[in-house]
Amino acid sequence: ITDSESAGAPVEEASVEALQEIMTDQVEEAEDLKDQALRAQAEVENSRRRAKRAVEDAHKYALERFTTQLLPVIDSFERAVDVVKELDDSSVSIEGLELSLKLLFDVLEKSGVKVVDPVGEPFDPGFHEAITMMVNPEMEPGSGMDVVQKGYVLNDRLVRAAKVVVVKEDDNAADESV
Repeated sequence: ITDSESAGAPVEEASVEALQEIMTDQVEEAEDLKDQALRAQAEVENSRRRAKRAVEDAHKYALERFTTQLLPVIDSFERAVDVVKELDDSSVSIEGLELSLKLLFDVLEKSGVKVVDPVGEPFDPGFHEAITMMVNPEMEPGSGMDVVQKGYVLNDRLVRAAKVVVVKEDDNAADESV
């Protein structure tokens, strides 16, 4: 055995031990990283479940506040009907129904619902539906003359278009001015 061979054995043995120690450290670190990844994945899954449950609850109970606000309106209409049955006085019944209707519109307004009532406004196909066109010399052509059915907007989103009678130009007036 030469000196170089005998000197290489302890160095080789020391590097094997060092490599095994490094490998053991790397394996432990890999196991820690795997554990962290599994925990992170579990947390993401839990968050996803909580978010899904929150969305389901939001859909399920979205109208709860709105319904709670409408209940007094229903009560008011029921009282109005009872009063009309008892009194047979149309003036009282009309007043009671008007007050109930006002209460209903107040609740709708608090919930973000607005009435689209385009009388005298320019026709807007995004919010109005033309039912017919009529001549009216007192109004601007292309404007809403009469509302057949009110439209409604919820938070600036059209729920139902207003059905309107639109003013058109008088064809005879155009012939007379020539």
